[in-house]
Amino acid sequence: MPGGVYILCAATSLLCAILLLRGYRRSGVRLLFWSGLCFVGLTVDNVMLYVDQMVVVSANLYLARTLPGLIGLMLLIYGLVWDTD
Repeated sequence: MPGGVYILCAATSLLCAILLLRGYRRSGVRLLFWSGLCFVGLTVDNVMLYVDQMVVVSANLYLARTLPGLIGLMLLIYGLVWDTD
């Protein structure tokens, strides 16, 4: 059951990233770009969580699975704070 939840979270994050980046391509609003990149990082984070918990059970991939999410959130913070008009 937890594996299905991890996959659904990754799919939801991927869908959000696609929609945000598609919206950026259409409108050119920079906040959509930074939000889309954040969700790309969260998607990778969720996929790595699935790999860590379900595929590679013997090793602890905590740092490798949280780093993409942290980078994505840092990109969003950069876009919110320094990339304003």
